[in-house]
Amino acid sequence: MTQIPLHDLRRVAAALDSLRGRTVGSAHMRADLRQLRLELEDGSLVVISLGPDSRGKARLEVDAVRRAVDQHQLEVRFEAS
Repeated sequence: MTQIPLHDLRRVAAALDSLRGRTVGSAHMRADLRQLRLELEDGSLVVISLGPDSRGKARLEVDAVRRAVDQHQLEVRFEAS
């Protein structure tokens, strides 16, 4: 059985807690069961994956990406001298 460090589980739990009250639009599990991808109705994305670390031990990772907020960007042009 694969043992996952407690701090990895706490990171995942904190990320999932941030989803509380939000609606999941879709969920996709990779065929090899190493990655779960949750797409939220507001455009955010959460990816939970399991893979080896540098020592070959199991590492649980979570990535949460929020939808970009429409912002006006300042464009700066540089002239070649």
